[in-house]
Amino acid sequence: MKEREISDKEIINYLQDTLYVINGKWKLPVLMAIKRGSTRFREIQRYVPPITSRVLSSELKLLEQNKLVTRKVYDEIPVLVEYTLTTYSETLFPIIELMVYWGKDHRKVIAGK
Repeated sequence: MKEREISDKEIINYLQDTLYVINGKWKLPVLMAIKRGSTRFREIQRYVPPITSRVLSSELKLLEQNKLVTRKVYDEIPVLVEYTLTTYSETLFPIIELMVYWGKDHRKVIAGK
C-alpha cells in the first residue's frame, strides 16, 4: 500500500511538533551530555555550562514528559538520581548529528572560510 503524501499543512504541523520538543538552547546539549555518559544532575550541569540548576531541572522534566529521558531515584543517603536516554530518544540523534555538521559548516560560511 502506498503511503499518502503529506499535505503542506501537515508538514508545518509536524515541523512545529518537532520544534516544540527540541526548542531552546538547552534540550539538545542536555541530551548530548547524557549520551556521552553524564547521568547524574551535577555531571550534566558540568557538561553543559552555564546552565543553572533551575533551568536544568526544568529541561529534564520536559525531556522526561516527551519520553526522551527516564529518571530513576535510588533510595540511598544522599538520594541518588540518574537520568538515562530512552530507546525512543535514539531516533532523534541522527537529526542532532546533522545539526552539528550543519552548524560547523555554517560557522565557516559566516566566517567567510
